[in-house]
Amino acid sequence: MKITLDLNDQVLRQAKRQAARARVTLAQFVEDALRARLEGARSGQPPYRLRLETVTGHAPPNVDIADRDALYDVISRA
Repeated sequence: MKITLDLNDQVLRQAKRQAARARVTLAQFVEDALRARLEGARSGQPPYRLRLETVTGHAPPNVDIADRDALYDVISRA
């Protein structure tokens, strides 16, 4: 099947170099890369989920951060 893709120039140059090193056509290289990516997606492992912990804190002190002395005063109290 023929298809037209709009690829980043740098990515395409890298793919061409890798294909030449492996002595395969660019089409075969791209097909292999797609197959590897698709098989990885079907590996049976659920996608990684980042779980963020939520903590309850207190409101920060009301201080003008442009006032260096006031800021240092708040920091020294902590």
